[in-house]
Amino acid sequence: MILYILSIFLSAFLVFQVQPMIARYILPWFGGTPAVWSTVMLFFQVLLTGGYAYAYWLMGRPRQGRLHLTLLALSSAILLILAIFWPSPITPGPEWKPAGIDLPILRIFILLAISVGLPYFMLATNSPIQQAWFGRANPGKSPYWLYALSNVGSLLALLTYPVLIEPWLTLSQQGWFWSLGYLLFALLTGYGAWRSMRIEAAQVESAPMPVPAPVASLQFLWIALSATASVMLLAVTSQITQEVAAIPFLWVLPLTIYLLSFVLAFSGEGLYSRPLFSLLFGLASAALVYILIYSETAIAWQVAVYAFFLFVVCMVAHGELYRLRPNPSHLTRFYLMVSIGGALGGVFINLVAPNIFSGYWELYLGWAALAVLMAALTFYRRTVLPPRWRFAHDAWVGALAIALVVFSFYAVNSVQQGDLFRERDFYGVVRVRGDEETYSLVHGATNHGIQYRDPEKRLLPTSYFWRDSGFGLVMRNHPKYGREPMRVGVLGLGIGVMAAYGNEGDTYRLYEISPIVQELAEGRGGYFSFLADTPADVEVIMGDARISLENESPQNYDILAMDTFSSDAIPVHLVTREAFELYLSHLAPDGVLIAQISNNHLDLRPVIWQIGQELGLTVVFFDIQKIPEGHPEAFPSQFMALSRNPAYFDAPEIAAVADRMENFRTAIALWTDDYSNLFQVLK
Repeated sequence: MILYILSIFLSAFLVFQVQPMIARYILPWFGGTPAVWSTVMLFFQVLLTGGYAYAYWLMGRPRQGRLHLTLLALSSAILLILAIFWPSPITPGPEWKPAGIDLPILRIFILLAISVGLPYFMLATNSPIQQAWFGRANPGKSPYWLYALSNVGSLLALLTYPVLIEPWLTLSQQGWFWSLGYLLFALLTGYGAWRSMRIEAAQVESAPMPVPAPVASLQFLWIALSATASVMLLAVTSQITQEVAAIPFLWVLPLTIYLLSFVLAFSGEGLYSRPLFSLLFGLASAALVYILIYSETAIAWQVAVYAFFLFVVCMVAHGELYRLRPNPSHLTRFYLMVSIGGALGGVFINLVAPNIFSGYWELYLGWAALAVLMAALTFYRRTVLPPRWRFAHDAWVGALAIALVVFSFYAVNSVQQGDLFRERDFYGVVRVRGDEETYSLVHGATNHGIQYRDPEKRLLPTSYFWRDSGFGLVMRNHPKYGREPMRVGVLGLGIGVMAAYGNEGDTYRLYEISPIVQELAEGRGGYFSFLADTPADVEVIMGDARISLENESPQNYDILAMDTFSSDAIPVHLVTREAFELYLSHLAPDGVLIAQISNNHLDLRPVIWQIGQELGLTVVFFDIQKIPEGHPEAFPSQFMALSRNPAYFDAPEIAAVADRMENFRTAIALWTDDYSNLFQVLK
């Protein structure tokens, strides 16, 4: 018994330790966007399905243990070989960084397949195989409680990673410890495979009568329920992190709820009641409708409603799955269908939805689909209630399904009416909104800049970069400004507001990763014209800003500006010691590096200040929160500026508002490419 428990728990723990670890490792290589996390999840969902398919196939074959032992030995050997060439057995070296931004999903899949593909595949096979072997060794005992145990391991791994693992270990150390954990798993499971071989050989020829295979309609429901839960997990995650608030670690909450629902639903039928959760589903849906209509509700309340809604949705889907479970002799087929559903949900969210939807409409689609499934299930397997109450319950579920289908159709059409432009790509949903005086670019819940419609105001610097912002002061007080040609680099294009400071003979090079943002800034739709109107020479460099800079010769920038932190979810790889060393290599000797650090949830001052101290730079802080009357174009903002030349910040206009941070101190560890900890800078 203890062997099954240890093997299943350890494999589940390792599965959900490697997902955030490897996602954190490759995140900088693909722009640091939430879409990278979704793609990583899709890869692991697909591989999980492959593992379950293998388990289903294996259980019907002789000499199961011998074949499984061979694959365990092969996966362990691959880890040992990669350990010779890579920083750790599962973290590829820098030579694996992509050179461009095309086909990011395919590139991520290839990278993950090489680094963790076979070990993860073996971990994915373990739960159904161990449960099947448990059932064979213990006839008459239900193995389904072991599935709940595996989800406890997954949940523990997910919760401990950001709290205990990431803050204390570098990524290379994490890779080594995970690999050692995998070798321990291989030993445990290898012993289990050897025992299975002995049990298989000792079994008598007489076997119980075979149980008929599950009918096609039942298998369809397994797939549909798991696919709907998967869609809702990813849809709610996208909705919270991009439409509500891009708070660090917030992606952990939906996945935690998803796993918790598996634990509760598969622990026994007493924890799921169809009548109770039908009522809760109606209440959660009503609360979510309110949040969607009144989007000004406090963020904490919005997150709470989304969390409650997702919990109810997942409990319904997984509770009904458990009620529809087959005889243990068909256990591997059941898990295969469940994993196929989960993978189909991931494929739909990552590959289909971005190409057919202009917004996160999958939330509404999954919502309505679950309501319809609930109505169908009342006929497929009757609700256990007295006839009178059963009729009332079924009528309630049917009415709810109709109402949600109608509401979802209405909501998708009404949401789009407030936008002049809306388009979606790998990096999120980009919208253009307008009023009588301005156009604005919105990404998620963040405004990324405004431009006046009035031709006389079209080149007026706006938003975080207005005339008296930290950037405006640094730019206008540069010794070359308006006198000699300047070279200016900008990480993060937005609508190109900073180009409004350009003069004849200046060169502005702006780095951007989203093709949609580039097209809008360059004039698509006629909304924004900063790049077209500026007298400076402008060049837009597509791709991740840091990777682009690494591939360029020194640019000798007089000013290098960073506008990559305003969406609250910061690309950590742009604010490490190695990143700043790269920026300095592209600065002129008296150049200035300035970062826009306005953020609702993180205080980046200690991170940047400490890097500045490490590199021997003078660091100043601009905190412009009060905007004088008569400047509707201005946003409150925070900037940090760094330079090798301390005299630069003696200019009267700068000295009057800049904090030299002479008494500033911090106890946080220096952020490097191998170590960072966002918990340290939460406000």
